[in-house]
Amino acid sequence: MPKKKNSQICIVTVTGVDKVGIIAKLANAMSKDNINIVDVNQKIMEDYFVMTMALDMVDANCSMTKLKKQLDTIGRQMALKITVQDETIFKAMHRI
Repeated sequence: MPKKKNSQICIVTVTGVDKVGIIAKLANAMSKDNINIVDVNQKIMEDYFVMTMALDMVDANCSMTKLKKQLDTIGRQMALKITVQDETIFKAMHRI
């Protein structure tokens, strides 16, 4: 069995009014930059869309800074709040 590469996980959170194409738009952006989506959790609460995505950036064709800029653009286009954090920062902030 081949040895698995190290991973570089970041967490994306997305919130806003639910509409068609949110997941598709984000997945397409990740695909273009060779970013692997390793986990997705999403819910609709009334008309409000809430999603977290875990992304593995180890083979990405872009930096975390470039990813944040791309997701900011998508957020503006779709009226969503999108945040990106390194997994270690996310875990530290959400520890009980």
